[in-house]
Amino acid sequence: MEKVYNSIVETIGETPLIKINAVVGKTPHQFFAKVEYFNPGGSIKDRVALAIIEEAEKRGDLRPGATIVEATSGNTGVGLAMIGALRGYKCIFVMPDKISEEKRALLRAFGAKVVITPTAVEHDDPRSYLNVCLQIVKDTPNSFHANQYHNPDNPTQHYKMTGPELWRQMDGKIDVFVAGGGTGGTISGVGRFLKEKNPNIDVILADPVGSILADMVQHGKVIDPPAPYKVEGVGEDMIPDNVHFKYINGAVRVNDKQAFQMTREIVAREGLCIGPSSAMALVAAIEWSKKLTKPSNIIVLFPDNGRGYLSKAFNDEWMKENKFLD
Repeated sequence: MEKVYNSIVETIGETPLIKINAVVGKTPHQFFAKVEYFNPGGSIKDRVALAIIEEAEKRGDLRPGATIVEATSGNTGVGLAMIGALRGYKCIFVMPDKISEEKRALLRAFGAKVVITPTAVEHDDPRSYLNVCLQIVKDTPNSFHANQYHNPDNPTQHYKMTGPELWRQMDGKIDVFVAGGGTGGTISGVGRFLKEKNPNIDVILADPVGSILADMVQHGKVIDPPAPYKVEGVGEDMIPDNVHFKYINGAVRVNDKQAFQMTREIVAREGLCIGPSSAMALVAAIEWSKKLTKPSNIIVLFPDNGRGYLSKAFNDEWMKENKFLD
């Protein structure tokens, strides 16, 4: 009898590594995508949600009947809501208004309450999704703030789980790892693991134009002020505690048009239905590869599924309105 899982949580992790062929063009390098939409909630954030909940339960921070509150661009919320549904927790998620309707609907399907806040406000504005989240935590009895931006359980999970998976899958033959940074957990946790295995591995941040993280990597300070952008779940207008710059070698900025056009190209030519943050990471990886002096194995983190962006990346009218279609 083949393995039967006791719950959906046991299927988190061990996602496939898939070679990218058509969209990278003629190149001496090999590109491999870590395709995280194979997680049950559809994104890499299932890993983080599992760690945050389990570690909080062990510490006694998350008690029976609690309400989990989090500021999220959608994917962490899905992971928390999925596991919360299994364990009897209520959930309240705060999201900026640029987040797709598909993500909002999915969170509500798990029984979560969704609060929408304006995107185009400063991070210290009381209307920002982070500050609204903190206010809800204060106002909600028996609440638990998942706090993915500053909770060390986030990068630790990637150090213990995602990094070792990649190392095993590639038999240690990794030259470059490229990922976006939102909370910073993935690139920091995986970057730490890979650097401990081989300090010569390049860990590269893919960052949307409008985010301040690339400036921090390249200059150690903010040069260009934060500005709005359309790619979801990556980039920041503040510095999360979970962005550990000491593990990041370089950064590549990618604009919205590049990301959204590559999203369509990857789906059409590689058969991988991914979201714009995945495409952004691949654009950055291709750009970084032009600097490399020898054939290299380049790992690109694909965080989530394209089905959460049907009303945007795969909607011709939305793409035309935003001048992303030539």
